[in-house]
Amino acid sequence: MSSPDALIPPVSADHPVDIEVTDVARSFGEVHAVRQVSFEARAGEVTGLVGPNGSGKTTLLLMLATLLVPDRGTIRIGGHDPVAEAAEVRRVLGWMPDVLGAWPNLTVRRSLELTARLYDLPRPAAADRASELIELVDLAELADQPTRVLSRGQKQRLSLARALVHDPRVLLLDEPASGLDPGARIALRVLLRRLAAEGRTILVSSHVLAELDDLADRAVFLDAGRSVSAERVQAAQRTERGWRIRALDSQGLYRALVESGIDAARIQTEPQGLVVPLAGDDHAAELLAGLVRAGIPVVSFAPAVGDLEHTFLDLSSGSGERAGDDLRPEGEADR
Repeated sequence: MSSPDALIPPVSADHPVDIEVTDVARSFGEVHAVRQVSFEARAGEVTGLVGPNGSGKTTLLLMLATLLVPDRGTIRIGGHDPVAEAAEVRRVLGWMPDVLGAWPNLTVRRSLELTARLYDLPRPAAADRASELIELVDLAELADQPTRVLSRGQKQRLSLARALVHDPRVLLLDEPASGLDPGARIALRVLLRRLAAEGRTILVSSHVLAELDDLADRAVFLDAGRSVSAERVQAAQRTERGWRIRALDSQGLYRALVESGIDAARIQTEPQGLVVPLAGDDHAAELLAGLVRAGIPVVSFAPAVGDLEHTFLDLSSGSGERAGDDLRPEGEADR
């Protein structure tokens, strides 16, 4: 994601809403897993679902996937109610949980063929779809091996293929990059961007915020079972964060930073360059212009952390309480 503004871009009427969540809540006895969540996800976009452990992400995804009934609120997937129209929702929805059980004695190919048959694809079409997906997720060398021999990352790729087997227009992905090696992570990012470009609505929950920064068009932040307001997210984006600067003359860079008014005690030296705290893009642009005018040979100038990570860390630091948001009462756990 290229800038903080990309986290909450203007709503585009060109992209129909395929996931609509309004005032949804779900508890398990005294455990309030989801308290109050509202958001939209649109066709042609990847929406990131971001929050710490216990913020309600998995419970929310289970409700979207028709596997849990909300206590309050409404959900629409492709215009359908997951409670009253579960079969219709499952026809348009592909669901990839964090851990999906596989039939250990079935081959990868047979597992996909059987999944396709469960979606009422005729036998020849199921076989063709299985072959297509095996190539798509790069499991050709293991196509005729039993799924029990797959590594964690290979099982994740099989799980994604199973979610795609009926060509759904909405995808729910819970930690899809878990267990993938760097090359497979890049391939997954390229694939998901391609699927979004084809007009699908993709909602991705992930703890790997650096990857979501490169993948997501927008983000939904959860805190203690509540969706974080746009105002609070925007306030977090404007808070101070580190910018990493590297120059051919590191000593000259240090002197120029001090001369620009940055407290020397707040300049951190790292192998990749000097890190200085700046509040907002305007201050960063002003500093960079000043360094160039001073003749400093700047090689790189960029945030030390991505937009999502910066926003997440700021929200997690307790700024939401200062902004007046109602956070979790003492003594209540979330899931």
